[in-house]
Amino acid sequence: MREAVARVTRINGPVVQARGSRLVSMGELVGVGEAQLVGEVIGLDGDLITLQVYEESSGLTPGMPVYGSGAPLSVELAPGLLTSIFDGIQRPLTLIEALQGDYIGRGVQVQALDHSRLWEFNPTASLGDELDGGDVLGWVQETPLIRHQIMLGPGSKGRLTWLGGSGQYTIDEPIARLQGTDGEAVVRMLSANYWVKMIR
Repeated sequence: MREAVARVTRINGPVVQARGSRLVSMGELVGVGEAQLVGEVIGLDGDLITLQVYEESSGLTPGMPVYGSGAPLSVELAPGLLTSIFDGIQRPLTLIEALQGDYIGRGVQVQALDHSRLWEFNPTASLGDELDGGDVLGWVQETPLIRHQIMLGPGSKGRLTWLGGSGQYTIDEPIARLQGTDGEAVVRMLSANYWVKMIR
């Protein structure tokens, strides 16, 4: 989260109102209070910001800060997703249990996916291919039964100029490069192309 952008003025269960800067936008992920409870901007009216808090809001009081993130509430899509169990805001429950026990503490922040784990990437595209969003670059065998297709994200388009060979990669390492009308783009198993708005 970045700096405080507002101060809480009213709490009504999970709906919180705050007044502050116009630096936030609709759908933005925010941290509410000192514990930075996970919330989302659901209304803007001048400097009045309406928030939906996705955690227990007891203990919040007027005057507490609201921290902006500059990004929408999103989920990570990459290998590891299908073998994990998450809460409603994509916090991995097994990791939280290892850290805190059987109950999720308020404001706990952990990475949704393991960014250090190596996955065996098997390329299927070919150099020079003209690719568009949804085209398959390769696959990862996530479990003995699940083959995770690695696809080019929506809105991406271009000619494949480099493709990583068969081998182990983290979800953050480059696996391909595309030459498009706006220049060269690096593709990872997890990238901005692979993030989507949560649907509730």
